[in-house]
Amino acid sequence: MSAPDKKALLNWATQYPLLWNAGNKQAWIDSYRTVCPGDNVTMLDPVGTPEKTGFRHSCEDSWDLFQPRVRFKIQEGTLFVCGNEVAWCLENHFDGPDGPQVQYSIETYRFGEDGSLEIRTYYRVPTHGNEAIGDIFKEYLPENESGL
Repeated sequence: MSAPDKKALLNWATQYPLLWNAGNKQAWIDSYRTVCPGDNVTMLDPVGTPEKTGFRHSCEDSWDLFQPRVRFKIQEGTLFVCGNEVAWCLENHFDGPDGPQVQYSIETYRFGEDGSLEIRTYYRVPTHGNEAIGDIFKEYLPENESGL
């Protein structure tokens, strides 16, 4: 087995926000599986919080928690594919108490020749009391009540 090539990674990256925003969970997972066929997945989401392991815990579980309220857009000009790695700046769109809001995350993905995947994200974790999405993070990162 070898790491996914640039064409496969670009296709996956392009599909990532489109399928997410369309609410098509199975197509989103199927697209992910074209570049990450195994279960050897680790994720720091964000870096500085406990590591998540396995495809389900690292990729699928976030769907049910975040998808109904957060929409994604890869910020123009920030998608990079370098060898077996992908990086982007993601716009995370959601409704807040004063209307639409956008928070940014930097995300990196390293795809191994063995089918593995390492995900590292960087963003400001909201407090559990955040009116817009604090309830999500109360469940997602219960140990980070004060945010990061």
